[in-house]
Amino acid sequence: MVAVAGLCLSSFARAQDVRPLARAVDDHYNLLRSLQSDFTEIYRGEGAERVESGTLWLKKPRKMRWEYRSPKEKLFISDGQEVWFYLPAERQLRKTTFRKLDDLRSPLAFLLGKTKLENELRGLSKAADQSPLDPGNILLRGIPQSVVPQSVAGEVSEVQLEITPSDQIVRIVLMEADGATTEFRFAGWKENLKLSDSRFQFTPPPGVETVEGELGP
Repeated sequence: MVAVAGLCLSSFARAQDVRPLARAVDDHYNLLRSLQSDFTEIYRGEGAERVESGTLWLKKPRKMRWEYRSPKEKLFISDGQEVWFYLPAERQLRKTTFRKLDDLRSPLAFLLGKTKLENELRGLSKAADQSPLDPGNILLRGIPQSVVPQSVAGEVSEVQLEITPSDQIVRIVLMEADGATTEFRFAGWKENLKLSDSRFQFTPPPGVETVEGELGP
């Protein structure tokens, strides 16, 4: 009984410990209007690894542009209402609404609204059993609020955030219930740039097939 009580107190202490950091991250991003960063996306699952890279632009409210350049060109754009995913090599465009978006890039959306990490992630705590990429950073973990206790394969069961001493998020790791992970690493954040809304709009090229519904990988 004493051991159980001690464990509960320890968990409470860890939760209390991350609150000032979570609030500092909230305050940092709530003051921003736009962001730009180079990104690397790393997927690991079923014995395979896929690495892609490009540039990301974010603008409030809910505008995103993921411009993939390596190993092949892809475009993921949200104007805050609609979302497009374009594969130039296949000349295919997929489209959905932001409200229906269910995509691994969508956790970045919390940076585009009124950020509050403790609302986005349940059980927010320091990941004491893992190390950040940069020893000067802090690694946080939590469970997305949308995830039910008994997750199924393909759903994100845990999110990890690597935070710098200047309260910037430089890495996000999305862990799925089946053991697969998708990791986003960010470098060279530029804040409060003047970004035109036209950067977040998309006009399909002539002859491109448009499919509405799920965006796919």
